[in-house]
Amino acid sequence: MNAVVVAVLLMVGLSLVRVNIVLALIVSALVGGLVGGLGLLETVNVFTGGLGGGAAIALNYAMLGAFAVTISKSGITDVLATKIIGKINAQTDKAVSTVWVKAGLLSSILLAAIASQNAVPVHIAFIPILIPPLLHVMAQLKLDRRAVACLLTFGLTATYMLLPVGFGKIFLNTILFQNLVDNGVTINVEQLPQVMAIPVFGMFLGLCIALLISYRGKRQYSIEKILAAEPEKVSVKASHLITAFVAIVGALASQLYTDSVIIGSLVGLVVFIAGGVLKVDETQDVFSKGVMIMGVFGFIMISAAGFAEVLKATQAIDSLVSATVSMVGDSKLLAATLMLVTGLLITMGIGSSFSTIPIIASIYVPLALSFGFSPLATAALVGASAALGDAGSPASDSTLGPTSGLNVDGQHDHIWDTVVPTFIHFNIPLVLFGILAAMTL
Repeated sequence: MNAVVVAVLLMVGLSLVRVNIVLALIVSALVGGLVGGLGLLETVNVFTGGLGGGAAIALNYAMLGAFAVTISKSGITDVLATKIIGKINAQTDKAVSTVWVKAGLLSSILLAAIASQNAVPVHIAFIPILIPPLLHVMAQLKLDRRAVACLLTFGLTATYMLLPVGFGKIFLNTILFQNLVDNGVTINVEQLPQVMAIPVFGMFLGLCIALLISYRGKRQYSIEKILAAEPEKVSVKASHLITAFVAIVGALASQLYTDSVIIGSLVGLVVFIAGGVLKVDETQDVFSKGVMIMGVFGFIMISAAGFAEVLKATQAIDSLVSATVSMVGDSKLLAATLMLVTGLLITMGIGSSFSTIPIIASIYVPLALSFGFSPLATAALVGASAALGDAGSPASDSTLGPTSGLNVDGQHDHIWDTVVPTFIHFNIPLVLFGILAAMTL
Protein backbone atom coordinates (compact mmCIF):
# COMPACT_ATOMS: atom_id res chain seq x y z
CA MET A 1 0.00 0.00 0.00
CA ASN A 2 2.04 2.93 -1.29
CA ALA A 3 0.96 6.29 0.15
CA VAL A 4 1.21 8.10 -3.21
CA VAL A 5 -0.90 5.50 -5.00
CA VAL A 6 -3.53 5.44 -2.27
CA ALA A 7 -3.74 9.24 -1.96
CA VAL A 8 -3.91 9.94 -5.69
CA LEU A 9 -6.42 7.19 -6.46
CA LEU A 10 -8.59 8.28 -3.54
CA MET A 11 -8.44 11.91 -4.67
CA VAL A 12 -9.40 10.96 -8.23
CA GLY A 13 -12.14 8.59 -7.05
CA LEU A 14 -13.73 11.15 -4.74
CA SER A 15 -13.60 13.75 -7.51
CA LEU A 16 -15.29 11.43 -9.98
CA VAL A 17 -18.23 10.87 -7.63
CA ARG A 18 -18.58 14.67 -7.43
CA VAL A 19 -17.12 15.23 -3.99
CA ASN A 20 -15.81 18.82 -3.89
CA ILE A 21 -12.19 18.78 -5.09
CA VAL A 22 -10.98 20.77 -2.05
CA LEU A 23 -12.54 18.22 0.31
CA ALA A 24 -11.17 15.40 -1.85
CA LEU A 25 -7.65 16.84 -1.60
CA ILE A 26 -7.87 17.27 2.17
CA VAL A 27 -9.26 13.78 2.84
CA SER A 28 -6.78 12.16 0.42
CA ALA A 29 -3.85 14.02 2.00
CA LEU A 30 -4.86 12.81 5.47
CA VAL A 31 -5.27 9.21 4.30
CA GLY A 32 -2.00 9.36 2.34
CA GLY A 33 -0.14 10.70 5.36
CA LEU A 34 -1.52 7.95 7.61
CA VAL A 35 -0.70 5.24 5.08
CA GLY A 36 2.78 6.75 4.73
CA GLY A 37 3.36 6.46 8.48
CA LEU A 38 3.31 10.17 9.34
CA GLY A 39 0.59 9.94 11.97
CA LEU A 40 -2.46 12.18 12.17
CA LEU A 41 -0.89 15.20 13.91
CA GLU A 42 2.23 15.21 11.72
CA THR A 43 0.11 14.86 8.57
CA VAL A 44 -2.04 17.80 9.62
CA ASN A 45 1.05 19.89 10.41
CA VAL A 46 2.72 19.05 7.07
CA PHE A 47 -0.49 19.74 5.15
CA THR A 48 -1.03 23.04 6.97
CA GLY A 49 2.60 24.03 6.47
CA GLY A 50 2.30 23.43 2.74
CA LEU A 51 -0.78 25.60 2.28
CA GLY A 52 1.31 28.76 2.04
CA GLY A 53 2.70 27.54 -1.29
CA GLY A 54 -0.68 28.15 -2.91
CA ALA A 55 -1.55 31.46 -1.23
CA ALA A 56 0.02 33.69 -3.89
CA ILE A 57 -1.80 31.75 -6.63
CA ALA A 58 -5.11 32.16 -4.77
CA LEU A 59 -4.65 35.94 -4.60
CA ASN A 60 -3.73 35.93 -8.30
CA TYR A 61 -7.03 34.22 -9.06
CA ALA A 62 -9.05 36.68 -6.92
CA MET A 63 -7.47 39.76 -8.54
CA LEU A 64 -7.84 38.23 -11.99
CA GLY A 65 -11.52 37.57 -11.29
CA ALA A 66 -12.07 41.21 -10.28
CA PHE A 67 -10.31 42.40 -13.44
CA ALA A 68 -12.43 40.07 -15.58
CA VAL A 69 -15.65 41.36 -13.98
CA THR A 70 -14.62 44.96 -14.69
CA ILE A 71 -13.76 44.17 -18.31
CA SER A 72 -17.21 42.67 -18.64
CA LYS A 73 -18.72 45.95 -17.31
CA SER A 74 -16.93 47.90 -20.04
CA GLY A 75 -18.70 45.92 -22.77
CA ILE A 76 -15.62 45.37 -24.96
CA THR A 77 -15.98 41.61 -25.06
CA ASP A 78 -19.74 41.86 -25.66
CA VAL A 79 -19.03 43.85 -28.81
CA LEU A 80 -16.92 40.96 -30.07
CA ALA A 81 -19.61 38.40 -29.24
CA THR A 82 -22.36 40.53 -30.83
CA LYS A 83 -20.39 40.90 -34.06
CA ILE A 84 -19.87 37.13 -34.30
CA ILE A 85 -23.56 36.41 -33.65
CA GLY A 86 -24.55 39.07 -36.19
CA LYS A 87 -22.31 37.45 -38.78
CA ILE A 88 -23.99 34.10 -38.19
CA ASN A 89 -27.49 35.56 -38.50
CA ALA A 90 -26.60 37.48 -41.67
CA GLN A 91 -25.67 34.34 -43.61
CA THR A 92 -28.30 32.76 -45.83
CA ASP A 93 -26.66 29.33 -45.75
CA LYS A 94 -26.75 28.71 -42.01
CA ALA A 95 -25.05 25.30 -42.15
CA VAL A 96 -21.99 26.57 -44.04
CA SER A 97 -21.88 29.72 -41.90
CA THR A 98 -21.97 27.72 -38.68
CA VAL A 99 -19.09 25.51 -39.78
CA TRP A 100 -16.86 28.44 -40.72
CA VAL A 101 -17.71 30.51 -37.65
CA LYS A 102 -17.13 27.50 -35.40
CA ALA A 103 -13.78 26.82 -37.08
CA GLY A 104 -12.79 30.48 -36.80
CA LEU A 105 -13.83 30.65 -33.14
CA LEU A 106 -11.92 27.49 -32.18
CA SER A 107 -8.85 28.61 -34.13
CA SER A 108 -8.86 31.99 -32.37
CA ILE A 109 -9.15 30.38 -28.94
CA LEU A 110 -6.30 28.00 -29.74
CA LEU A 111 -4.08 30.85 -30.96
CA ALA A 112 -4.84 32.80 -27.77
CA ALA A 113 -3.89 29.77 -25.65
CA ILE A 114 -0.65 29.25 -27.58
CA ALA A 115 0.27 32.94 -27.36
CA SER A 116 -0.39 32.90 -23.61
CA GLN A 117 2.53 30.51 -23.16
CA ASN A 118 5.06 31.91 -25.62
CA ALA A 119 4.41 35.16 -27.50
CA VAL A 120 2.59 36.94 -24.65
CA PRO A 121 3.26 34.75 -21.59
CA VAL A 122 0.23 35.51 -19.39
CA HIS A 123 -0.59 31.81 -18.83
CA ILE A 124 -4.29 31.34 -17.92
CA ALA A 125 -4.96 35.03 -17.24
CA PHE A 126 -6.73 35.51 -20.58
CA ILE A 127 -9.32 32.75 -20.05
CA PRO A 128 -11.76 34.37 -17.56
CA ILE A 129 -11.58 37.54 -19.67
CA LEU A 130 -12.01 36.10 -23.18
CA ILE A 131 -14.18 33.00 -22.71
CA PRO A 132 -17.28 34.10 -20.66
CA PRO A 133 -18.55 36.65 -23.25
CA LEU A 134 -18.15 34.01 -25.95
CA LEU A 135 -20.49 31.60 -24.14
CA HIS A 136 -23.40 33.32 -25.92
CA VAL A 137 -21.80 32.46 -29.26
CA MET A 138 -20.99 28.89 -28.20
CA ALA A 139 -24.60 28.36 -27.08
CA GLN A 140 -25.94 29.65 -30.40
CA LEU A 141 -23.54 27.35 -32.26
CA LYS A 142 -24.49 24.51 -29.86
CA LEU A 143 -20.76 23.97 -29.40
CA ASP A 144 -19.79 21.32 -26.85
CA ARG A 145 -17.72 23.09 -24.18
CA ARG A 146 -15.73 19.91 -23.57
CA ALA A 147 -14.15 20.46 -26.98
CA VAL A 148 -13.18 23.99 -25.93
CA ALA A 149 -11.74 22.68 -22.66
CA CYS A 150 -9.54 20.24 -24.59
CA LEU A 151 -8.52 22.99 -26.99
CA LEU A 152 -7.48 25.32 -24.17
CA THR A 153 -5.57 22.63 -22.25
CA PHE A 154 -3.72 21.62 -25.40
CA GLY A 155 -2.71 25.21 -26.09
CA LEU A 156 -1.64 25.74 -22.48
CA THR A 157 0.36 22.50 -22.19
CA ALA A 158 1.67 21.32 -25.54
CA THR A 159 3.06 24.74 -26.42
CA TYR A 160 5.54 25.07 -23.57
CA MET A 161 6.56 21.43 -24.09
CA LEU A 162 7.61 22.16 -27.67
CA LEU A 163 8.52 25.82 -28.19
CA PRO A 164 11.51 27.21 -26.20
CA VAL A 165 10.04 30.71 -25.85
CA GLY A 166 8.29 32.28 -22.83
CA PHE A 167 7.12 29.55 -20.47
CA GLY A 168 8.57 27.05 -22.93
CA LYS A 169 12.01 28.51 -22.37
CA ILE A 170 11.59 28.07 -18.62
CA PHE A 171 10.31 24.49 -18.97
CA LEU A 172 12.74 23.25 -21.62
CA ASN A 173 15.89 25.33 -21.25
CA THR A 174 15.89 26.05 -17.53
CA ILE A 175 14.08 23.32 -15.59
CA LEU A 176 14.19 20.20 -17.80
CA PHE A 177 17.65 20.75 -19.28
CA GLN A 178 19.26 21.79 -15.99
CA ASN A 179 17.82 18.84 -14.06
CA LEU A 180 18.91 16.40 -16.76
CA VAL A 181 22.46 17.79 -16.75
CA ASP A 182 22.61 17.91 -12.95
CA ASN A 183 21.74 14.22 -12.83
CA GLY A 184 24.36 13.12 -15.35
CA VAL A 185 22.70 13.29 -18.78
CA THR A 186 24.84 14.63 -21.63
CA ILE A 187 22.48 16.46 -23.97
CA ASN A 188 22.31 19.72 -25.93
CA VAL A 189 19.52 22.13 -25.03
CA GLU A 190 18.69 22.52 -28.74
CA GLN A 191 17.70 18.82 -28.85
CA LEU A 192 14.89 19.10 -26.32
CA PRO A 193 12.16 20.42 -28.69
CA GLN A 194 12.96 17.50 -31.02
CA VAL A 195 12.67 15.11 -28.07
CA MET A 196 9.33 16.49 -26.89
CA ALA A 197 7.88 16.63 -30.42
CA ILE A 198 6.87 12.96 -30.24
CA PRO A 199 4.76 13.23 -27.04
CA VAL A 200 3.30 16.53 -28.29
CA PHE A 201 2.30 14.85 -31.56
CA GLY A 202 0.40 12.31 -29.46
CA MET A 203 -1.43 15.16 -27.76
CA PHE A 204 -2.21 16.69 -31.16
CA LEU A 205 -3.82 13.43 -32.29
CA GLY A 206 -5.82 13.40 -29.06
CA LEU A 207 -7.01 16.95 -29.78
CA CYS A 208 -8.08 15.97 -33.29
CA ILE A 209 -10.08 13.05 -31.88
CA ALA A 210 -11.72 15.34 -29.30
CA LEU A 211 -12.72 17.97 -31.87
CA LEU A 212 -13.62 15.75 -34.82
CA ILE A 213 -15.07 12.68 -33.09
CA SER A 214 -15.70 12.80 -29.34
CA TYR A 215 -17.27 16.25 -29.04
CA ARG A 216 -18.23 17.20 -32.58
CA GLY A 217 -21.95 16.79 -31.83
CA LYS A 218 -24.29 19.57 -30.73
CA ARG A 219 -24.87 20.25 -27.05
CA GLN A 220 -27.60 22.43 -25.58
CA TYR A 221 -26.91 25.03 -22.87
CA SER A 222 -29.41 27.23 -21.06
CA ILE A 223 -29.35 30.77 -22.50
CA GLU A 224 -31.08 32.03 -19.35
CA LYS A 225 -28.22 30.82 -17.13
CA ILE A 226 -25.66 32.37 -19.48
CA LEU A 227 -27.48 35.72 -19.43
CA ALA A 228 -27.71 35.62 -15.63
CA ALA A 229 -23.94 35.20 -15.35
CA GLU A 230 -22.88 37.26 -18.38
CA PRO A 231 -25.64 39.76 -19.33
CA GLU A 232 -25.72 41.08 -22.87
CA LYS A 233 -25.15 44.81 -23.20
CA VAL A 234 -27.82 46.95 -24.85
CA SER A 235 -25.53 49.91 -25.42
CA VAL A 236 -21.80 50.38 -25.05
CA LYS A 237 -20.05 53.73 -24.65
CA ALA A 238 -17.13 54.39 -26.98
CA SER A 239 -15.16 55.90 -24.07
CA HIS A 240 -15.58 52.67 -22.12
CA LEU A 241 -14.23 50.64 -25.03
CA ILE A 242 -11.18 52.90 -25.27
CA THR A 243 -10.64 52.67 -21.51
CA ALA A 244 -10.94 48.87 -21.66
CA PHE A 245 -8.35 48.68 -24.43
CA VAL A 246 -5.94 50.90 -22.47
CA ALA A 247 -6.57 48.89 -19.29
CA ILE A 248 -5.88 45.56 -21.00
CA VAL A 249 -2.69 46.84 -22.61
CA GLY A 250 -1.58 48.42 -19.34
CA ALA A 251 -2.34 45.28 -17.35
CA LEU A 252 -0.47 43.13 -19.87
CA ALA A 253 2.57 45.41 -19.97
CA SER A 254 2.81 45.69 -16.19
CA GLN A 255 2.35 41.94 -15.75
CA LEU A 256 5.16 41.20 -18.20
CA TYR A 257 7.40 43.81 -16.55
CA THR A 258 6.78 42.73 -12.94
CA ASP A 259 6.01 39.04 -13.64
CA SER A 260 2.95 39.46 -11.37
CA VAL A 261 -0.69 38.85 -12.22
CA ILE A 262 -1.62 40.76 -9.06
CA ILE A 263 0.17 43.94 -10.18
CA GLY A 264 -1.15 43.60 -13.73
CA SER A 265 -4.75 43.26 -12.51
CA LEU A 266 -4.30 46.17 -10.10
CA VAL A 267 -3.01 48.44 -12.88
CA GLY A 268 -5.95 47.46 -15.07
CA LEU A 269 -8.44 48.24 -12.28
CA VAL A 270 -6.82 51.64 -11.67
CA VAL A 271 -7.17 52.49 -15.38
CA PHE A 272 -10.84 51.46 -15.30
CA ILE A 273 -11.44 53.70 -12.29
CA ALA A 274 -9.63 56.62 -13.96
CA GLY A 275 -11.66 56.10 -17.14
CA GLY A 276 -14.99 56.10 -15.33
CA VAL A 277 -15.92 52.48 -16.12
CA LEU A 278 -15.58 51.53 -12.46
CA LYS A 279 -16.49 53.79 -9.55
CA VAL A 280 -14.42 53.68 -6.36
CA ASP A 281 -17.40 52.61 -4.26
CA GLU A 282 -18.02 49.70 -6.67
CA THR A 283 -14.62 48.09 -6.07
CA GLN A 284 -15.93 46.08 -3.10
CA ASP A 285 -18.71 44.56 -5.20
CA VAL A 286 -16.38 43.89 -8.14
CA PHE A 287 -13.80 42.17 -5.93
CA SER A 288 -16.53 40.09 -4.24
CA LYS A 289 -17.81 38.95 -7.64
CA GLY A 290 -14.25 38.19 -8.72
CA VAL A 291 -13.75 36.00 -5.66
CA MET A 292 -17.08 34.26 -6.36
CA ILE A 293 -15.94 33.44 -9.89
CA MET A 294 -12.32 32.51 -9.21
CA GLY A 295 -12.11 31.93 -5.44
CA VAL A 296 -12.87 28.22 -5.61
CA PHE A 297 -9.89 27.69 -7.91
CA GLY A 298 -7.67 29.55 -5.47
CA PHE A 299 -8.76 27.23 -2.66
CA ILE A 300 -8.08 24.23 -4.89
CA MET A 301 -4.53 25.42 -5.54
CA ILE A 302 -3.96 26.11 -1.83
CA SER A 303 -5.22 22.62 -0.94
CA ALA A 304 -3.14 21.06 -3.74
CA ALA A 305 0.01 22.67 -2.30
CA GLY A 306 -0.68 21.04 1.07
CA PHE A 307 -1.50 17.73 -0.62
CA ALA A 308 1.81 17.77 -2.51
CA GLU A 309 3.77 18.48 0.69
CA VAL A 310 2.21 15.45 2.38
CA LEU A 311 3.15 13.22 -0.58
CA LYS A 312 6.75 14.45 -0.39
CA ALA A 313 6.92 14.05 3.40
CA THR A 314 5.85 10.39 3.27
CA GLN A 315 8.93 9.65 1.09
CA ALA A 316 6.64 7.21 -0.70
CA ILE A 317 7.73 8.46 -4.12
CA ASP A 318 11.13 6.74 -3.74
CA SER A 319 9.53 3.48 -2.61
CA LEU A 320 7.04 3.65 -5.48
CA VAL A 321 9.88 3.92 -7.99
CA SER A 322 11.80 1.12 -6.23
CA ALA A 323 8.74 -1.12 -6.49
CA THR A 324 8.52 -0.25 -10.18
CA VAL A 325 12.15 -1.28 -10.72
CA SER A 326 11.58 -4.64 -9.04
CA MET A 327 8.76 -5.40 -11.50
CA VAL A 328 10.69 -4.57 -14.66
CA GLY A 329 13.37 -7.20 -15.09
CA ASP A 330 15.32 -6.64 -18.31
CA SER A 331 12.48 -5.30 -20.47
CA LYS A 332 13.06 -1.71 -21.64
CA LEU A 333 9.48 -1.56 -22.96
CA LEU A 334 8.07 -2.52 -19.58
CA ALA A 335 10.48 -0.14 -17.86
CA ALA A 336 9.35 2.80 -20.01
CA THR A 337 5.68 1.90 -19.51
CA LEU A 338 5.91 1.60 -15.73
CA MET A 339 8.03 4.75 -15.41
CA LEU A 340 5.42 6.80 -17.27
CA VAL A 341 2.51 5.25 -15.35
CA THR A 342 4.36 5.90 -12.09
CA GLY A 343 5.06 9.45 -13.26
CA LEU A 344 1.36 9.83 -13.97
CA LEU A 345 0.51 8.96 -10.38
CA ILE A 346 3.14 11.33 -8.99
CA THR A 347 2.24 14.28 -11.19
CA MET A 348 -1.53 13.81 -10.83
CA GLY A 349 -1.00 14.50 -7.15
CA ILE A 350 1.34 17.46 -7.53
CA GLY A 351 -0.49 18.95 -10.53
CA SER A 352 2.40 20.96 -12.00
CA SER A 353 5.01 19.85 -14.51
CA PHE A 354 7.32 22.70 -13.48
CA SER A 355 7.26 21.57 -9.83
CA THR A 356 7.45 17.86 -10.65
CA ILE A 357 10.62 17.74 -12.77
CA PRO A 358 13.10 18.34 -9.89
CA ILE A 359 11.41 15.54 -7.93
CA ILE A 360 11.30 12.87 -10.62
CA ALA A 361 14.51 13.75 -12.50
CA SER A 362 16.70 12.77 -9.54
CA ILE A 363 15.03 9.35 -9.52
CA TYR A 364 14.26 8.74 -13.19
CA VAL A 365 17.56 9.77 -14.76
CA PRO A 366 19.78 7.18 -12.98
CA LEU A 367 17.02 4.61 -13.43
CA ALA A 368 16.64 5.26 -17.16
CA LEU A 369 20.39 5.24 -17.77
CA SER A 370 20.73 1.96 -15.86
CA PHE A 371 18.19 0.38 -18.24
CA GLY A 372 20.24 1.54 -21.21
CA PHE A 373 18.01 4.36 -22.43
CA SER A 374 19.80 7.00 -24.49
CA PRO A 375 20.08 10.61 -23.23
CA LEU A 376 17.33 11.67 -25.65
CA ALA A 377 15.05 8.83 -24.52
CA THR A 378 15.73 9.72 -20.90
CA ALA A 379 14.78 13.34 -21.59
CA ALA A 380 11.55 12.16 -23.23
CA LEU A 381 10.65 10.00 -20.23
CA VAL A 382 11.25 12.81 -17.73
CA GLY A 383 9.54 15.51 -19.84
CA ALA A 384 6.49 13.41 -20.71
CA SER A 385 6.11 12.18 -17.12
CA ALA A 386 6.11 15.76 -15.84
CA ALA A 387 3.61 16.99 -18.45
CA LEU A 388 1.11 14.32 -17.43
CA GLY A 389 0.28 16.33 -14.31
CA ASP A 390 -0.59 19.48 -16.20
CA ALA A 391 -2.60 17.73 -18.89
CA GLY A 392 -5.10 15.89 -16.71
CA SER A 393 -4.84 16.63 -12.99
CA PRO A 394 -7.88 18.08 -11.18
CA ALA A 395 -5.52 20.51 -9.40
CA SER A 396 -3.58 21.75 -12.43
CA ASP A 397 -3.63 25.31 -13.80
CA SER A 398 -4.12 23.81 -17.25
CA THR A 399 -7.46 22.25 -16.25
CA LEU A 400 -8.58 24.81 -13.66
CA GLY A 401 -8.02 27.65 -16.12
CA PRO A 402 -10.42 26.35 -18.79
CA THR A 403 -13.06 25.59 -16.17
CA SER A 404 -12.79 29.13 -14.76
CA GLY A 405 -13.95 30.53 -18.08
CA LEU A 406 -16.38 27.84 -19.18
CA ASN A 407 -18.24 27.43 -15.87
CA VAL A 408 -19.18 31.02 -15.03
CA ASP A 409 -22.83 30.06 -15.55
CA GLY A 410 -22.59 26.75 -13.67
CA GLN A 411 -23.08 24.59 -16.78
CA HIS A 412 -19.58 23.10 -17.06
CA ASP A 413 -18.42 20.57 -14.45
CA HIS A 414 -14.70 20.74 -13.64
CA ILE A 415 -14.18 16.99 -13.28
CA TRP A 416 -16.49 15.50 -15.90
CA ASP A 417 -16.34 18.28 -18.50
CA THR A 418 -12.67 19.31 -18.22
CA VAL A 419 -10.53 16.80 -16.31
CA VAL A 420 -11.97 13.55 -17.68
CA PRO A 421 -11.93 14.75 -21.34
CA THR A 422 -8.36 16.08 -21.07
CA PHE A 423 -7.18 12.95 -19.26
CA ILE A 424 -8.61 10.68 -21.94
CA HIS A 425 -7.45 12.72 -24.92
CA PHE A 426 -4.05 13.90 -23.64
CA ASN A 427 -2.75 11.75 -20.79
CA ILE A 428 -3.32 8.46 -22.56
CA PRO A 429 -1.58 9.67 -25.78
CA LEU A 430 1.23 11.16 -23.66
CA VAL A 431 1.88 7.77 -22.08
CA LEU A 432 1.71 5.93 -25.41
CA PHE A 433 3.84 8.38 -27.37
CA GLY A 434 6.20 8.82 -24.42
CA ILE A 435 6.84 5.08 -24.64
CA LEU A 436 7.33 5.42 -28.40
CA ALA A 437 9.86 8.23 -27.87
CA ALA A 438 11.73 6.24 -25.23
CA MET A 439 12.00 3.20 -27.50
CA THR A 440 12.99 5.01 -30.70
CA LEU A 441 15.23 7.90 -29.68
